[in-house]
Amino acid sequence: MCEDRQVNASYTGFAEVYDELMDNVPYEEWAAFLTAILKEHGVGSVTVSEDADELAKNLAVERNTVLDLGCGTGTLTELLAHAGFDMIGVDNSEEMLEIAVRKREESGSDILYLLQDMREFELYGTVGAVCSVCDSLNYILEEDDMVKVFSLVNKYLYPGGIFVFDFNTVYKYEQVIGDTTIAENRDDCSFIWENYYDPSGRINEYDLTVFVREGNDDCFRRFTETHYQRGYTLEEMKGFLEQTGLLFVKALDADTHGGVCEESERIYVIAREAKGI
Repeated sequence: MCEDRQVNASYTGFAEVYDELMDNVPYEEWAAFLTAILKEHGVGSVTVSEDADELAKNLAVERNTVLDLGCGTGTLTELLAHAGFDMIGVDNSEEMLEIAVRKREESGSDILYLLQDMREFELYGTVGAVCSVCDSLNYILEEDDMVKVFSLVNKYLYPGGIFVFDFNTVYKYEQVIGDTTIAENRDDCSFIWENYYDPSGRINEYDLTVFVREGNDDCFRRFTETHYQRGYTLEEMKGFLEQTGLLFVKALDADTHGGVCEESERIYVIAREAKGI
């Protein structure tokens, strides 16, 4: 297993077939779930009168803005924009953002996309909420880097703003994915996913080989990528929140939306900026 690990592995060749191979992901359900949480906490519902001063209007815009951290090709970002939120998308893959921008052009949405590493992202002002889903945070391999991410989230959250994120658990990597190989064959593209899990460092490596049809003939282009993720526990995530001044609100099993248990594979966490409460 390769030891030259890349933090926040960038989707390069995989980007162009990402949406096709992820067509089983229930983005609409995720968007509805997130929308309900955001509106429950007042994001997107702040209004001011037409005669309000410029400062009040600007603050209302910031309170209604949502940052999609690790937005990828922008599928979820577009759905949240359609739900009425002012959206910003941050990702460190130029190839993924190129696809997100094409979607923005087709939809006519007003999404701001930024090519940035989530450990160093910068915004022009505060936002009412930060969302990071589809195990984006599992790409953060070092605890110090996770603290950097959470600190920046806290920095850019509007007073009392909300942070919603998910993560794959140690249980999922150890007991569900483990050392497995997954292959899928389609008309225009196929892939082989070879997964390796190192329990000592809780690092999950997957070597991805993708074959993409070139044009209308039977020629396929082959490319490979290696990605690394780390498994985390809920207690660790709570610790990162506490270290960075964020207030833990609740945790939910991502599949059942009920309580977290030992066999939870992916967990949603809801936290808040504490100073504005």
